[in-house]
Parts: sequence; C-alpha cells; structure tokens
Amino acid sequence: MIDSILNKLEDVSLRYEEIEALLSQPDVTSNQEEYIKLSKEYADLSPVVLAFSAFKNAEKGIEEAKILMKDTDPDIKEMAEMEFDSLKKDIEDLENDLKKLLLPKDPDDSKDVFLEIRAGTGGDEAALFSGDLYRMYSRLSERNNWNMEIVSIREGDHGGFKELVARIQGSDVYKQLKFEAGVHRVQRVPTTESQGRVHTSACSVAVLPEQDALTDINIDKNDLRVDTFRASGAGGQHVNKTDSAVRLTHIPTGIVVECQDGRSQHKNKEKALSLLQSKLQDAEKEKAESEKAENRRVMVGSGDRSEKIRTYNFPQNRITDHRIEFSVHNLPGFLDGDMETMITALLEENQARALANLES
Repeated sequence: MIDSILNKLEDVSLRYEEIEALLSQPDVTSNQEEYIKLSKEYADLSPVVLAFSAFKNAEKGIEEAKILMKDTDPDIKEMAEMEFDSLKKDIEDLENDLKKLLLPKDPDDSKDVFLEIRAGTGGDEAALFSGDLYRMYSRLSERNNWNMEIVSIREGDHGGFKELVARIQGSDVYKQLKFEAGVHRVQRVPTTESQGRVHTSACSVAVLPEQDALTDINIDKNDLRVDTFRASGAGGQHVNKTDSAVRLTHIPTGIVVECQDGRSQHKNKEKALSLLQSKLQDAEKEKAESEKAENRRVMVGSGDRSEKIRTYNFPQNRITDHRIEFSVHNLPGFLDGDMETMITALLEENQARALANLES
C-alpha cells in the first residue's frame, strides 16, 4: 500500500483514539449535541480502524511466516508457506477494503429526492417520452419499495408531460438515482410518423436530495412571493373548486417551485418549501463544485441537466449510457423499471474513478 494512504490510515487511527478519550470526559457527556456528533464520527471511523488493525496484524504475520519458511524442518517450512499464501491474500483483500472505506461518503446518499422530468426538444414526442421516463422511475420505485408521489405536473397536449416533479422516499434513494441527472435522448418512430422515419427527442432529468430540515437553508420570508391557484390535471372535482395549489417564487434567485398534489393549501406550501430548499441547496452545491473542478473529475457525470447522458434507441432495442459507454439490450424491460444493471455499473465506475483518484 502506498505511503499516502498509510498516512491517512494512521491519522484516522489517531483521531479514533482521540474521540474515544473525549467520549469519556464529563464536559462532553453532559453536552448531548456534542456527544451525539462525536459518537457518530466514532462509529463511522470504527470499520476503518478495525480493518487497519487486521491489515497490520496480517503484515506482522507475513514477516513471521517469512522467517519460518527458512526453517530446516520441512513440516514447519510447508506450514509457513501455506500461512504466507493465506495472509498474502488477506492483505490484498484488506487493502481493497481499506481503500473503499477511505473514500469520502456522499452525505446525501441516504436522503429522499425530488425528481424533475421536463420535455425538451421534440415537441409532443418529447412529452410522450417524459411520460415513459416517469413510468420507468415509478416501476423502479415499486421494485425498491420506495414511495413516489406527484408534487406538480403539466400535461402534454397529446399525452405525456411537459413537466413533472415527484417526491421519492425510501432507502438510499439519492444514492441509486443521483446519476440519472442529465439529458435523456430517445430515438424512435413516433406514432404520428406516417413514413416510418426515426425521430430524436430529449427530456431533462434533475435529481435533488431533499434536505432534512428547513433550517439547513435559511429562507427569509421577505424573499418569498406566495401565489395560490387552482390545481390542474387529475384529481376529481375538487381541483376545480379551491385554490389549493401553491407557487413559491424565491425573489433573490428567481427560482420558482409549485405544488398542486394535495387538497390542503398548507401541506402544498410545506412541500413547495421543501422543494425550494432542495433547489437552493443544489444551486449552492453546483457553485461549490464548479470552483473545485478537480473534485468533479472524480464523478461519473457532473449532473448538469445540459449534459447528454443516455440514449434510448428503440429500433436497436438498446439503452446506452454515454458517460461509461455501457449498453443494455432490453429496452422494454428497462422502461419497466429493470434498471439495476445500469445503476450498478454507474456506481461501480464512480467508485473505480474515486479509488484511482485516491491512489494518485
């Protein structure tokens, strides 16, 4: 293992011992907020320290085996050689595990998300494709036992959606969906095409991690313009009788969000505020990452909605992710939510790039 990684591991071990000592001090145990913070850090570092301890013990065992391999007794020499081979494999496995454990964790991975799908170039066909993408993510949510609910929706003139915002709640939603952000392109023959020509259309997808509390981003009430209106789309007679839908405009940034899903104006405003907070957080994150171009190179994609990430080619029954040049030949199944192979490939590629960056 290279010296820079060993030095990081030694630093982690020292910090672990420091926290262990702090957790026994009265001034820390009496401060609940500080105690919880340190306890979490201690728990996060524990797997690294335990694996590093096993790594050092295996290295020590290797050195002892080398000595015994020089013994004149053939039985002792054979046992030492077997021990050496076993420990060598253990060290390789532990080294890989330690590198992965040292990779910085995305604090948003466990969060729920707001998923935005917007029809782009292609007119009615783009709106229809946005409907296909919505169904795809709905079926994926069902497969993962996630809960998906519509926040706002603008239907297309001939089916599908011009714009749709959904909230998805469940286990590791952002981790699984974060690489879906970008432009999704479809190549197929539209139902309205009489000459059988293949058309290309596109939709943009945004995946915003939902923030834990509104206090994470301070939104001044004076910076908000609140408008109420009657909801459109499915929802029965109720949507035509009350102004329950809410539109929020954040004046300093010009960001506009709306929620028209629930019957309660109060609940719609609450969801809209949560969505606005996620958008503001996303804007801050994008600004910070653009200032750290080196960090962006580690990621599979920047998540920029203008970046073409994937093509759905109907004539060839193929889905290709352009960031990792990976294809799946099962378009009907993929659009039915069978996306695990693609998602796993993206996560593994991202981890591989991060490991290469760590080693360099």
